[in-house]
This record gives sequence, structure tokens and C-alpha cells, in this order.
Amino acid sequence: QVQLAESGGGLVQAGGSLRLSCAANGRTFSNYDMGWFRQAPGREREFVAAISRIGITTSYSDSVKDRATITRDNARNTVSLQMNSLKPEDTAVYYCAGGPPKSNFPLTIRSDYNYWGQGTQVTVSS
Repeated sequence: QVQLAESGGGLVQAGGSLRLSCAANGRTFSNYDMGWFRQAPGREREFVAAISRIGITTSYSDSVKDRATITRDNARNTVSLQMNSLKPEDTAVYYCAGGPPKSNFPLTIRSDYNYWGQGTQVTVSS
């Protein structure tokens, strides 16, 4: 069992930056791929970024590629998402998720993730 808690959301102007963090409890953090998803009002929860369990491989959605960086620290049981050049369309609740890896490429499908945080709101004003 892994419990996840996000932090770092808030209100930011377009063009600004935010760093989201996710802290995990449990001793098996390094066994899991970690990902970030987001859900805007009235929309499905969508994939944002993911990192393999030992941090070698990352994946990004086309909507944030070149603006986002996902990292993890297995010694501290944390995963972070740095987002730059934020746009109003990035406004959403951002969720941290963990799941058992299926390959060397990190999980990108929502249903492959078993553990979810409560989410943190990111609002980008124009």
C-alpha cells in the first residue's frame, strides 16, 4: 500500500512556473512507476508525465512536452513536476499516481495506476 500526498499547487499568471511535489509513504516507493495526471472541470482525467521506477525513463504528453520536467528522489520517496511557461489551459487539479511497472517504459495509461493522491489545484490566469 502506498499513500500519496501532493503539494505545490496554486494560482499563477500565464507564462509563470510551478513545481508540484508528491510525497509517498511506505518502503516500496522505488518499486513503482510514478505519474502525474490532471483533470479540468468537465473533462476526463488525462496523462501529463511519468517516470520509471528508478528514474531512467520519462514520458510526457504532447500538451506539456518541452514545458514540463518530472523527477523523483527514491531516497526521499518524492516525485516532482516542474512546469514552465504555464498556459490557462493548464488549469486543472493535478494528481500524483503510482503503479507497478510493465516494462522499462513508464506507465502512461490511467488504469495502470493503482495509487492516487487527493490532488492539488493549479489555476493559471490569463
